[in-house]
Amino acid sequence: MTTPPTTPDDVAAQAVMVPMLPCADVDAMVAFWTALGLRQTYRQQRPNPYVAVALGRIDLHYYGLDAWDPEHSHSTCAIVVPDTRPLFELFQAGLRELYGKVPVTGFPRITRPRERANNGGLSGFSVIDPAGNWVRVSRTPAERAPAAGDAVAWTSAGGSRLAKAVENAVVLADSHGDVPQARKALLGALRRAPGDVRPVDRARALAFAIELAVRSGDPEDAGELMAALEDLVRKTPSRAARTAMAEARATLDEA
Repeated sequence: MTTPPTTPDDVAAQAVMVPMLPCADVDAMVAFWTALGLRQTYRQQRPNPYVAVALGRIDLHYYGLDAWDPEHSHSTCAIVVPDTRPLFELFQAGLRELYGKVPVTGFPRITRPRERANNGGLSGFSVIDPAGNWVRVSRTPAERAPAAGDAVAWTSAGGSRLAKAVENAVVLADSHGDVPQARKALLGALRRAPGDVRPVDRARALAFAIELAVRSGDPEDAGELMAALEDLVRKTPSRAARTAMAEARATLDEA
């Protein structure tokens, strides 16, 4: 016979923690997440609107609030998984089916999986749902990160100043949601980059700058940056540069 847990540590070891996120319309949240591959597991309208959706051990609960404004949302939660790519591809396909494209601006939207220096260098992406909540998906760390004191531990992949500028821009845009500042910083780094910077670093910087231009509603700048990236790849081709260009083209095609 299994011995029931008797200590706080034993109980906590078997606990399940569930995020409860605000929204204006709980049924809209069910429609959104079921289109992305989750299933409804609970619904009530009285005494207050409340729903739950799930996929495996992923549980998201929503409660209704009158006149909820996504622009003013600061709610967030995290999903930690061994590999972020399968979930991204599932959510990406659902968004494309639901909206005819993969939205990168407004509500809802999704960011691409990228390694983030402020997250131990782990890959991650975010779904910003129709209510403005940030559902952050991150790869499971190999080991618990050491305490960073009062500052965020910054895990850089190293490389040129331009490569580090891309890392910073990813954190600004994808973690903080500050696309204007990320774009300003990255475009400045591109202008300052020396002519002999590694072509792959420049290609990756241009590709992310293209995405930031799209997310900023500036298709003209995105087109000019795409032309510069195509010219760079034509002159100095590499697999990594071609991958960056393919991702940039996909972003433009979805815009």
